Amino acid sequence: MKPPKELTFLDSAKNRWRVQKYFYMSLIVLLIVDFFIHKHGHFSWETAPCFFAVYGFIACVSLIFIAKLLRRLVKRGEDYYD
Repeated sequence: MKPPKELTFLDSAKNRWRVQKYFYMSLIVLLIVDFFIHKHGHFSWETAPCFFAVYGFIACVSLIFIAKLLRRLVKRGEDYYD
């Protein structure tokens, strides 16, 4: 007979929802605080509000799409090593 699985903090749907809610709230607070911080950028567009958040999001999404395209080039068949 198997011992019962120990429940962890995130096994409860209620706790997962709480963690997700607090995560998104912290992101919103950081975006709001970004409007009040003086930036010293090398280029004019670096001083725009939320520039680095938008830049990071676009970079992440671009990497995902580039990886999907490159996968077609480097993917081998299932019997490649046989």
